Amino acid sequence: MSRAADEVTRQLFCRPDKLEEAPMDTARTDDMVHVTRWHWGDKEWSPFSAVEMDYRQGALRDHLAAEGIDACLLTSYHNICYYSGWVFCYFGRKYGMVIDGENATTISAGIDGGQPWRRTYGDNLVYSDWRRDNYYQAVRDLMGGASRLGVELDHLSVDQFRSLESALPGVELVDVGPATMWMRTVKSAEEHDLIRHGARICDLGAEACVDAVAAGVPEHEVALATTRTMVREIAASFPFVELMDTWTWFQSGINTDGAHNPVTNKLVETGDILSLNAFPMIFGYYTALERTMFCDHVTSAEHLRLWEVNVEVHERGLELIRPGARCCDIAAELNDVYRSHGLLKYRSFGYGHSFGVLSHYYGREAGVELREDVETVLEPGMVVSMEPMIAIPDGQPGAGGYREHDILIVGEDGAENITGFPYGPEHNIIGS
Repeated sequence: MSRAADEVTRQLFCRPDKLEEAPMDTARTDDMVHVTRWHWGDKEWSPFSAVEMDYRQGALRDHLAAEGIDACLLTSYHNICYYSGWVFCYFGRKYGMVIDGENATTISAGIDGGQPWRRTYGDNLVYSDWRRDNYYQAVRDLMGGASRLGVELDHLSVDQFRSLESALPGVELVDVGPATMWMRTVKSAEEHDLIRHGARICDLGAEACVDAVAAGVPEHEVALATTRTMVREIAASFPFVELMDTWTWFQSGINTDGAHNPVTNKLVETGDILSLNAFPMIFGYYTALERTMFCDHVTSAEHLRLWEVNVEVHERGLELIRPGARCCDIAAELNDVYRSHGLLKYRSFGYGHSFGVLSHYYGREAGVELREDVETVLEPGMVVSMEPMIAIPDGQPGAGGYREHDILIVGEDGAENITGFPYGPEHNIIGS
């Protein structure tokens, strides 16, 4: 390395006390792109109509106007996807969407090329990452001199919030996170249609899981077979769909004690308790199907009793999901069922939650969760899961996790269960 290059390296990286921009030779950077628009290719197919997207963006604009907010900057996966139709990939970069009274524009990094524009319902502004503040230049360019800017406080870290404050002096940052969440909770007919596709694909994934399960097969091979089936069906069902973030959690034996335990290379053994979570994503929308299974036979009478009790809770929960029901009341009644069997202490989380633009990584509509501290009343159009689970510690009779999971669409008079794959001991002792 030359002395000159070594000096540049020292300037850039040998400063442990703080991170800041190195001095710039402006003559060498004036011709570099800061922000630009790359309208490459044509807009790509979306499952959502222009009427649907106009409604979503219009509802947000109505909220901004009512609260005296000039514009808002969305930064989360779920909101950017919901209001633009585009799902991004972080890789350490910043993304956003600015909506004001007239315009809706996503902000993407140059590394993504023209794909964000092709997927965005609206415009797209691209920033280069040769300077760390180019993202904020993009934000400033789109704000139009706004003095009150909506942001998602439930998504921004303290550091991100402070960076925005520094980049936008004199601009008041106002929380729009709760308002956007409530806009997403009641789904449209177009959303219901896409979610139904997701539930159908979950069912196909579960069938593939059953076909793959056998003693001696590692967990990851079962998961791969399930995921492969779902991805192929998504590809066959939609034009020019992006195939991303569809996965399967499949656990066996003690690995079933956590709902989201990673897949391992553990070999399935005869008599193992099994847990399946099929989780396809389609245009940013997730659905899920979860089932308790056993390989070849149920290990003991206690395993069977625990499984049957969890099915009892599941079936009662399906009956309780209806318009007008409070989330906390559903949880309380299901607690009573577990309590009557002496099993309440083995339940550790809510009985279900809203499904739509969602991931366990990306966030969810937390106002609609079947938990004791959530008083939300279920409304027609909401999409809610029923997913009771108990986990019995290793070393106790019946050890393992027991879980069922269906998805329901709340209607005017009741709720429709859109999950088709069967549950319970009559159906899911695999290989018996």
